[in-house]
Amino acid sequence: MASTSRRLAPLAPADFGPEAAELLGATLSRVAALEGGEAPPEPRILNILRTLAHHPGILGPFLGFATALAGGALPRRSSELLALRAAWNCRSDFEWGHHAVYARAAGLGDDEIAAVSVGPASAVWSEGDRLLLQAADELHDGQDLADETWHALERDYSADQLVEIPFVVGQ
Repeated sequence: MASTSRRLAPLAPADFGPEAAELLGATLSRVAALEGGEAPPEPRILNILRTLAHHPGILGPFLGFATALAGGALPRRSSELLALRAAWNCRSDFEWGHHAVYARAAGLGDDEIAAVSVGPASAVWSEGDRLLLQAADELHDGQDLADETWHALERDYSADQLVEIPFVVGQ
């Protein structure tokens, strides 16, 4: 069983080195935009980023990757649907919590966010949404997409969007 204790404490902003402070300072407005607002006067830096601040050499590339996905080729709603299903499948309260906020800002309603826990079988989903949830489940369960799922995705998504789908689920 995995440990539930914190193994490496997130740094307080006052303890960031200059490189981490610069990198994280630049993310505040981007995160606020994902949440549907402006950066608050007292910025909230996610614990995962405060933990990565211990290693700015990884923090910078990670932020670049996460930013590329957040502003990628997939519509925000689709991306957040994938991220929520991945969070549900992994039982990650942390990921679920912040992606639920992002999903609302991307246009998903509370009924849809709740239905993510049911998955593709929920009656609230369009065929396109159902397909994305199925893709997230297949990637989680077997790290692969069934040919039928892939061909269905090809009908609705461009090549760059298809490349992005497993990255969103994996992130």
